[in-house]
Amino acid sequence: MKIVIVGAGEVGSHLAKLLSREEQDVMLVDDDAERLASIDANYNLMTLRGSAISFNTLRQAGVEKCDLFIAVTPDETRNVTSCTIAKSIGARKTVARIDNYEFLDKNNRDFFTRQGVNALIYPEYLAAQEIITALRRNWVRHWFELHDGKLVIVGVKLRENARIVGMHLKDFARTEHNFHVAAIKRRHETIIPRGDDVLKPGDILYFATMRDHVSDLLDLCGKEEFRIRKVVIMGGSRIAIRLAHMAADEFRIKIIDNDMAQCRRLPEKCPNCDIVYGDARDIDVLRDEGVDEADAFIALSDSSETNILTCLTAKELGIRKTVAEVENLQFISEAEGLNIGTIINKKLLASSKIFQILLDTDVTSSKCLALADAEVAEIEVKPNSKVTRGPVKSLSLPYGMTIAGLIRGETGMLVTGNTAIEAGDHVVVFCLSGALHKIERLFS
Repeated sequence: MKIVIVGAGEVGSHLAKLLSREEQDVMLVDDDAERLASIDANYNLMTLRGSAISFNTLRQAGVEKCDLFIAVTPDETRNVTSCTIAKSIGARKTVARIDNYEFLDKNNRDFFTRQGVNALIYPEYLAAQEIITALRRNWVRHWFELHDGKLVIVGVKLRENARIVGMHLKDFARTEHNFHVAAIKRRHETIIPRGDDVLKPGDILYFATMRDHVSDLLDLCGKEEFRIRKVVIMGGSRIAIRLAHMAADEFRIKIIDNDMAQCRRLPEKCPNCDIVYGDARDIDVLRDEGVDEADAFIALSDSSETNILTCLTAKELGIRKTVAEVENLQFISEAEGLNIGTIINKKLLASSKIFQILLDTDVTSSKCLALADAEVAEIEVKPNSKVTRGPVKSLSLPYGMTIAGLIRGETGMLVTGNTAIEAGDHVVVFCLSGALHKIERLFS
């Protein structure tokens, strides 16, 4: 596919790097020459210096022949305008990053369609959704639900007291027929496992299962579920504001921010929350605000390091569930290895949406979860695609890829070597980064 990305900020650069690894034809456009130079020198993609809202720049970028146009500059107005121009020139599908929740309202969808914008991405909204899921299902690291829970992918970290620690995967498969271990995250590496792999404490296992069996994982993995009511948030960021709008009725939320001007604005934006002026990095401030009585602590400052360290401090004060926004991808594996419950990264969440669009022109029949070095994708099987030509064991799946489960009609089921995939099935595929294009070939 030919893909044009406008905006070489954090999200745009990350997307360009990921898509170039997927053997896509990527053009990255930005008006900052230095920012482009560092990317151009290290990745297999093209760059072009120019304005996001220039007809000449977009024509030079080859927008008239592009399959996907992605506008992710910091300015949502420029993004929408850029998509409008790109569509008028000939772009097949356009995506704009936005910062306004009102734009996502279904009643406003036709307006953006008329403007030439096919899809909208609001990273802060996606992050807030992810945090709410983490609070509701506080014993899991990742939760990926398909077709109203008919099939679920659950990422769980194994504790030392877990019943399955030390077990070979083939023995686990013999005794536990309601689960399929699709992948193992072990320190800095994600593994597509084989039968001889041994399950170790500290591993994050990605189970495919049905909703009725999810509770059995608590005992298998040495976990305990509890109810979260009181939540303390460090940082009155856009994620915090969106989270307060979405979940203030469900949780008692207190926001601590060290910017007095922001604290004055927050009561209007988050009327149902307690707002505190203070530095949440200071352990005395946390104690004074009764953080030891909270059920969850969420760190949403601009610094990944600060978020990680403050979550560790909150853990020492007895808080059972912590969530850290970690935007530096290099820190994610380290953070997952520490005693921090959930890691939030806006770049990965935005990537999930982009991959969803890449995998299927009709995004309602495709979902994707992007991890630091892997993707979980739901794909609808088209008639006569390669995966329908025999049982899974005969398909010679490429290295770094496994089929975890499928939904046929209204029924979810796990996949074994003898499973025959049929047209119309919704298949859940787990693959390492760089293998997405191989999936496209199997399903086309």
